Amino acid sequence: MGYGFGGGFGGGNMQALMRQAQKMQEDMKRIREEIDETEYTSSVGGGMVEVTMLGNKTVKAVRIKPEVVDPEDVEMLEDLVVSAVNDCVNKITADEQAKLPNLGM
Repeated sequence: MGYGFGGGFGGGNMQALMRQAQKMQEDMKRIREEIDETEYTSSVGGGMVEVTMLGNKTVKAVRIKPEVVDPEDVEMLEDLVVSAVNDCVNKITADEQAKLPNLGM
């Protein structure tokens, strides 16, 4: 009593699915690497604070115009930096969602 599955249970179709899955995985890896290496820049406060991040969410640069540095109002500067960083993260997330919809990000 043999219960062999033979070639009818998937055979060539299974191999085609495996190749397709591998190609999709390679494509997603390539796109992920492209996003990780892309620079995203956000400017807030009319250009007073600018933050540049890589797609892997590493802060690459923070630029602050001297006229926004007020020792009497450090809180405003802190808020501008936080806003610029959050805006960069939102840009990265939107790019991830647009380019990698299958990750469910």
